[in-house]
Amino acid sequence: MVRIHPLSLLVSALGLGTQAQFVSPPEHLRMVMGHAGVPVRYKEVEAGICELDPDVKSFLGYADVAEDQHIFWWFFEARRDSPEEAPLTVWINGGPGSSSMMGLFQEVGPCGVDPYGQAYSNPHSWSNVSNMLFIDQPTQTGFSYTKPVPAYKQGGEVVELPDNTCPDYVADPASCGTYTYPNLTLTANSTEAAAKNFWLTLQGFMGAFPQYTKNGFNLATESYGGHYGPVFGAYIERRNDHLTPSTVRIPLKTLLVGNGWFDPIIGFQAFYNFTVSPGNTYGYAPFTDDAAAALHDSLYGAGNCLDQLRECQRSGLDSICARADDFCANHVEYPYADLLGRDEYDIRQLAPDPFPYTFFEDYLNTPRVQQALGAYTNFTKSNGLVARAFHGTGDDARDLNVAEDLQFLLDDRNVTVALYAGDADFECSWLGVEAFAEQLLPAPHAYATEAGYTDLITGDGVTHGQVKQAGRFSFTRVYESGHMVPFYQPVAALALFGRAIGGLDVATGTERVAGNPGYRTKGTARSTFWNGEATMQWEVVAANRTYDVRTNGPGAFWDDVVQSPR
Repeated sequence: MVRIHPLSLLVSALGLGTQAQFVSPPEHLRMVMGHAGVPVRYKEVEAGICELDPDVKSFLGYADVAEDQHIFWWFFEARRDSPEEAPLTVWINGGPGSSSMMGLFQEVGPCGVDPYGQAYSNPHSWSNVSNMLFIDQPTQTGFSYTKPVPAYKQGGEVVELPDNTCPDYVADPASCGTYTYPNLTLTANSTEAAAKNFWLTLQGFMGAFPQYTKNGFNLATESYGGHYGPVFGAYIERRNDHLTPSTVRIPLKTLLVGNGWFDPIIGFQAFYNFTVSPGNTYGYAPFTDDAAAALHDSLYGAGNCLDQLRECQRSGLDSICARADDFCANHVEYPYADLLGRDEYDIRQLAPDPFPYTFFEDYLNTPRVQQALGAYTNFTKSNGLVARAFHGTGDDARDLNVAEDLQFLLDDRNVTVALYAGDADFECSWLGVEAFAEQLLPAPHAYATEAGYTDLITGDGVTHGQVKQAGRFSFTRVYESGHMVPFYQPVAALALFGRAIGGLDVATGTERVAGNPGYRTKGTARSTFWNGEATMQWEVVAANRTYDVRTNGPGAFWDDVVQSPR
């Protein structure tokens, strides 16, 4: 629901036009039986579709987790280490209903896509240090599908057609194409319901590709991943205790969550904290005194947001939780975007914000690429039907025992947990993630009482943020970064990732914390770095600009950095 990433960009002016098409079913997908009786269909992907190095293999396909439920995945071998010796990391985006192709092409995958529909290499891909598996989940997200049907889009809804012909009455012929059959009963309607098919997808993949899955398993996610990560991680570990002969243990080693939506009572208060009191570190106070007072009343007033969220927790009723989520979103969250016209995922930018680049959406809907991918449907970045299914149960407004699940992973299963957040994000602000981290463990505890903030040290000589860590648990505030941290601060994100999965301290990468519960960062109790207004934008950035990770703002024009196609 509210965590769906709304970034959009009109890229037709730059050489690409969004247009669906009727997709021919792929041929020659190999089929193998994975663990847990999950059939897996897959193919190898040619170099240049994403990974440009012909010596680095890439596979993609589907895990057929149930009848009419086919989960799409895309795998990349590790670049630097022997893939058979490297760990496996799974990346999932949030939403719910947001495709993990966002994480692949905009953040941590081996490639991005330029305005002319050409893949370019990402030198800071997380595949530098790990095998990477991107999963579109739950069903009907991204390329995952129920059954492919000819259809067109009208008012955000998919309307089925009798055949692969676009009739004259369709207002937008470009919307005609092949889509997943939209059915609320054929997708998950809650985080807990989604966990099983995620686990089955892993079982299927690990059975099909055992050579890539024998050296540890990590889970990385963001945004609504504050729900997904802890719940999925705990589900996996508990299933490890009750294996059947056809299933295998999935040893979760590390959980990473970026700008996560964890506890809604903390999250909704963070909207006020970030904009009013104590405010953000960019010196941006967006609301008038009257607007701030109205926001405070909507949050704390009798019968308003927090009271409704607490009633959701007490009752557990779907209708009450959905109503609470609606009230809090409309009266506490949405006023920011409605009144200010700024990107809620990066307060430095006015809307429409061209960052991170969205050219990959059109790229994935070109016939050449769809044929190379073995796609059954057109690509959809964020599926509103999945969001609607989750909203029906009020999943966004529930705490889901996320803190308890993280506690279980840390204490009972020795999992490393690394939380991080870009400090320019309003939607899942670093203040909210910090507050969640502070109250995560039973107080008093070592993280809150003994650890302090210290600088994040990377090889480029730039201080990209601050880390607070006790043992295997850490929180990192990343400076000058919006919601999708690896896009804005790729050096810091790769360093953080590599250190966390390697069992090293996040701040320097020089000390082992795995097996060292006494490790503590030393420093102040709070991160007090002041960004200031230097990178705030007061005019809409043109869609044909790149992002400069050195200056933390708009960079060169695309025409100056890429060769226009002939």
